[in-house]
Amino acid sequence: MDRTVRTVEDVFALLDGLFASESEAGRLATGDGRDFWNRFYADRSRPVPFFVAKPDENLAAYLDQGLIAPGRALDLGCGAGRNTLFLASRGFEVDAVDLASVGIAWAKDRAREVRGDIRFLCGDAFALSATELSGPYDLVVDSGCFHHLPPHRRVSYLALLDRVLAPGGHVALTCFAAGEGGIGSELADADLYRERELQGGLAYTPEALRWIFSDLVEVELRRMREEPAESALFGVTFLWTALFRRDAASAVSGDVRPVHDLA
Repeated sequence: MDRTVRTVEDVFALLDGLFASESEAGRLATGDGRDFWNRFYADRSRPVPFFVAKPDENLAAYLDQGLIAPGRALDLGCGAGRNTLFLASRGFEVDAVDLASVGIAWAKDRAREVRGDIRFLCGDAFALSATELSGPYDLVVDSGCFHHLPPHRRVSYLALLDRVLAPGGHVALTCFAAGEGGIGSELADADLYRERELQGGLAYTPEALRWIFSDLVEVELRRMREEPAESALFGVTFLWTALFRRDAASAVSGDVRPVHDLA
């Protein structure tokens, strides 16, 4: 007889395990996915669109338009560091986190060519301590991590934002788009658990993103713009790009979802 559940995190770990035996389990952006992502980044010559050393076009646009300004940034799921290096080159102090040590090694190699303030952390962002993720951060960047999370880990994700995002800070999110021209699974949350499969990543509608991040203020939500091969920026239209801001007044007053405290 096995009784392993006492805390909310125990429940989450149990639910993580529902996906651990299927072929795409490694794509979890949590501890269970480490082997998959290390293999994913092992061959740097693979024709993977986001292996290019280019930042997301929306991230560059936010800076050019004055929607965000240099400060402390956290790059969640930094991979080979393309957004990390861009932010550092634009004056940000960046903490870059990824589950895959192979991805982090590639990012460090690239960072040797860029002058900037970067601290790389290898691990599960949900398991890193407050000392390791030493917020508050003025900007949290997520280009491709969120859509690899199973539904219950959205609670962990929002709890992390509650903990590390500064009052008035921004979240720059890029994720799979549902609908015409989009990509990713459109199965309902409950069906994902019945199927025990994330199907390579979850697609989202604008309405779903607005609901999930309803504690934050929407600044912009749009499809990513297509960028030609010769562009200095990365852009593909099957992704949503979103910029949300934490309201300074609600953050100071402690107006956060109680369930986050359980995570």
